[in-house]
Amino acid sequence: MTQEALTSSGWPSALILAGLAAVCTAMVAVTHSATAPRIAANEQAYLEESLQPVLQGIDYDGKLSESTMIITLPHKLPGNEDVPVYRVYAGGEPVAALFVVRAMDGFSGPIRLLVGVDSTGVVTGVRVLEHRETPGLGDLIDSAKSDWILQFNGKSLVSPDAPLWAIKRDGGDFDQFTGASITPRAVINAIKETLAYFGDNREYVFAEVDSK
Repeated sequence: MTQEALTSSGWPSALILAGLAAVCTAMVAVTHSATAPRIAANEQAYLEESLQPVLQGIDYDGKLSESTMIITLPHKLPGNEDVPVYRVYAGGEPVAALFVVRAMDGFSGPIRLLVGVDSTGVVTGVRVLEHRETPGLGDLIDSAKSDWILQFNGKSLVSPDAPLWAIKRDGGDFDQFTGASITPRAVINAIKETLAYFGDNREYVFAEVDSK
């Protein structure tokens, strides 16, 4: 068979492959278009579910993620990245702000925290979102492992006073773990820094956000 014949005989296969590729691409596009709203809705529902535990006992209007701002670097919040803040309202008035911060000095690395603060500067709740702490020791900061994190509910920088925001081993008011002090220190300091930032920047935190 000549080279010309070989080349000619390859065209039908190439056309078939090109057609199949086009059909597959179209099917992927249609599937993505059909499922994208559902995926977005599921992600939104998961976000709302994740935020609610730090607002126990707080009445609010609408969805927790409806009024979000990003506090960009440089700032005095824990961590070395921009900080998302979910502002919470009731009757048009601010009732709480939820900060996603990172304690950089965990024993096994950064610890990502969700810290809820009401409009008067009182902790509404704290949850650990991500960590790599030691199982059976540092991981007790996780609410699924122990209730240690719940001791911050209702606390502020005046109850106890700021100098007492430390583990008991260091002369503070908060419990530590047997055999693990670095991890609770990191969490306590991050919450304290978040409260201090909120106290100094409350008006900014609840300022109008340009939606453009």
